[in-house]
Amino acid sequence: MTDDELLRYSRQILLPDFDIDGQERLRRSRALIVGLGGLGSPVAMYLAAAGVGRLTLVDFDRVDLSNLQRQIVHRTADIGRPKVESARDTLLALNPLIEVVTLAKTLDDAELREQVRQADVVVDACDNLLTRLAINAACVRMGVPLVTGAAIRLEGQVLVWRPGGEGACYRCLYRDADVPPETCAQTGVLAPVVGIIGSLQALEAIKVLSGLGETLAGRLLLLDAKRMEWRTVKVQRWPGCPVCGGAP
Repeated sequence: MTDDELLRYSRQILLPDFDIDGQERLRRSRALIVGLGGLGSPVAMYLAAAGVGRLTLVDFDRVDLSNLQRQIVHRTADIGRPKVESARDTLLALNPLIEVVTLAKTLDDAELREQVRQADVVVDACDNLLTRLAINAACVRMGVPLVTGAAIRLEGQVLVWRPGGEGACYRCLYRDADVPPETCAQTGVLAPVVGIIGSLQALEAIKVLSGLGETLAGRLLLLDAKRMEWRTVKVQRWPGCPVCGGAP
């Protein structure tokens, strides 16, 4: 590690449970981020700033004026650009020592599994239930940790799935997957709420990659920002889950 790197990351290297070994683990790590919107923006920026070695960004969409209220990785001058390209430029300006790979497309099942296979952690930052379920299934199948988050109105949630544990996967939580949830395009969302949830996703991803502390595996963290209340719910694997429960 160079002197510049030691200085850049010095504040987290100072942490006794992190130290230089934790920083080295981040530098050698690969994170897959699906979605560069309200959640993916803080996720990508904090993982880049923290020194995760390679970030693979996946998003088919382009920057729109309505995105800028909460999607802080993009700028007004980026309107019309692919989100992955806009985000890449911001991340490399923030930390030129990392590698950023961009995929400006919707991945089919085989492509998604291959990208998941190459990652050490996957962060689900999308806003589409079918995509979330596909990401979850790919992570369970490939045995790669998943950090998933969601936010709408003034509410949010974060869940971590890790292979080999008894904690619920995302599919366990949504047993009736035929009923699509509401989206922020329909009901709205307050900008800092996605910032809070995205920051928590980044923190959990860093903990997974570095081995720091205990993750939210097996625990669903819920935020009610209107009352500024947090709630943690233990969530065990659903035996009948078609993804992780052993069902055919």
